Amino acid sequence: MEVISRSTGEDFASRGLSSDRIRVVYVGIDREQYSPDNRVPKAERPTFLALGRVRKYKRLDLVVDAVVDLARTRHPELTLTVSGTGNYLEALQQHVRKLDAGDVVRFTGLVTEEEKVRLYREAWALVVTSPKEGWGLTCLEAEACGTPVIASDSPGLREAVRDGKTGLLVPHGRREELTATMDRFLSDEALRGELRAGALEFARTFSWDRAARETMDLVEETIGDWEVA
Repeated sequence: MEVISRSTGEDFASRGLSSDRIRVVYVGIDREQYSPDNRVPKAERPTFLALGRVRKYKRLDLVVDAVVDLARTRHPELTLTVSGTGNYLEALQQHVRKLDAGDVVRFTGLVTEEEKVRLYREAWALVVTSPKEGWGLTCLEAEACGTPVIASDSPGLREAVRDGKTGLLVPHGRREELTATMDRFLSDEALRGELRAGALEFARTFSWDRAARETMDLVEETIGDWEVA
């Protein structure tokens, strides 16, 4: 069986599938579409981006709380852009209103592919706080655009984000540590530069050609096993 991450393979193994029947083949990425562009520089104001389906389990409330705290204490220019829609969007918007943080957090709703790439390129970092993902595709897309990722140290995400190289990992659900990690990122220009370079280098290792070759190898291996049997 082909799976897209080690964590997905471990999930199948925990359900009874023999681990020797599982092969991880990571996804590719269109590096022509997802790439830096000198015509789209980083936002002048420090800007975090949360992009994807807005669901309660993704704990975007923690991201909002951390950003609002930092904007009101240490980084007054900080903003958060939330792009996407989902069944938790209205509740999250209400949470922002309760905090009176409309000047800090903006919602874009659904965006086009072109707008998504522009948001990746402009953001200082993508923030992803899910407790579990099959694979962090948005993380890889952001990294390919030269944007580091601050993410929960959770299954799937810890494979798409290399802690200290392409981004920073935070124990899931711990708001104080998320806030401290964001503060560290915003306060250290050298760190941001290192993470941007590392994100680009890491993203270059993912291609659909490589994914296709590894899939074909698995198919041929499986056919060979059948013929022997």
